[in-house]
Amino acid sequence: MKTKNEIIKTLVTKRCGVIKPDSIEEFIGAGGYQAVVKAFSMQPEQIIGEVKASNLKGRGGAGFPTGIKMDAVLKAEGSPKYIICNADEGEPGNFKDKYLMENDPHQLLEGMIICAYAVGASHGYIYIRGEYGDSMTALEKAIADAKANGWLGANIKGSGFSFDVMVHSGAGSYVCGEEFALIESLEGKPGRPRNKPPYPTTAGFRDKPTMISNVETFSNIGIIVNGGGEAFKAIGTETSAGTRLISLSGNVKNPGVYEVPFGVTLADIVYGLGEGAPDGQKIKMVQLGGASGPIIPPELLDIRLDYKDLADEGISIGSGAVIVIDERFGMMEILERIMKFFCRESCGKCTPCREGNRQILNILNKFIACKASEEDIKNLTSICNVMCLTSFCGLGQAAPTAVLTTLKYFGGEYTGRLAAKS
Repeated sequence: MKTKNEIIKTLVTKRCGVIKPDSIEEFIGAGGYQAVVKAFSMQPEQIIGEVKASNLKGRGGAGFPTGIKMDAVLKAEGSPKYIICNADEGEPGNFKDKYLMENDPHQLLEGMIICAYAVGASHGYIYIRGEYGDSMTALEKAIADAKANGWLGANIKGSGFSFDVMVHSGAGSYVCGEEFALIESLEGKPGRPRNKPPYPTTAGFRDKPTMISNVETFSNIGIIVNGGGEAFKAIGTETSAGTRLISLSGNVKNPGVYEVPFGVTLADIVYGLGEGAPDGQKIKMVQLGGASGPIIPPELLDIRLDYKDLADEGISIGSGAVIVIDERFGMMEILERIMKFFCRESCGKCTPCREGNRQILNILNKFIACKASEEDIKNLTSICNVMCLTSFCGLGQAAPTAVLTTLKYFGGEYTGRLAAKS
């Protein structure tokens, strides 16, 4: 097993805990905003070229190439153009964006400024969940200090480029983590997804070209501009470049936020960083990505943190959560809690998500009561698959993931609760 120092690689967290997050002077003293100055000496296409060369993929869960998204907004017709940071982080089990905002808020602003310059945007918004009061305070002070020091506002540092950022508080809606639901909420409407296409890159906020990414993604932009895309790509694996922030929680001795390079194994994270389960307990399962992520057995922890390796197994790391569950906790009860969450948080727009979550919960309750039949296993699988294929947005499509993966990896937990065996 690798040591903690061998596993951790700091890029976006290199200043966290080193500088005072509310001091713009310390941020600048540690190299902050140098990437903005360098970006202003480059053409927008050059900046986007470096981001493309870096192979940076969105850190919000979908893993879409950031450079392609930037290029689409640059080439899109219409103005003004907008930059939106998705800081909602509503997926249970994730708290790494909160960590970045409260420990290095100017790094986020730096990335947003560079992206705005590259795509031709003049306005930016940080959409943040209402529960993140400390994060909002940190960002609002950072924005005020950046304006006072000429890094935001009109004619930034004499560049001729103007860009401003506002913080917008959400109201705790899970579905507003979906990009169009977030945009609808930002426009003052109920937070529900829109039809795609068109995509936000061509018709986003106020039907104008919009680049929307999450906190961790924007926080990598300055690093790429400073060091170059190829240097960034050299970290990690052939298919997954750079580092990833992991929100490690659950039954581990050392929970917390960790930055690791792609290529480390899940076992390195759970056992090397988390030091395994406390009190001599045995790990029963691990959920990746959050409530909408897969639940896997400990035998799969030797998989590398790599988009392709995970996809080959049919799973994903999602937003970066790793939730460890030991043998003291029952799988069915955990699934019940997850599905109650999705029943409550579904926006209700589409039938597969609205009704599917309820039906899954009803069937799970039959298993909990040991009153289920073989037919219930078939129905459960069918409903989950229909939701994945037909739900209106990605959140509805991902809601059954925990159930589907437990059916795959923990089938005995279901057959052991059938009525004939109760």
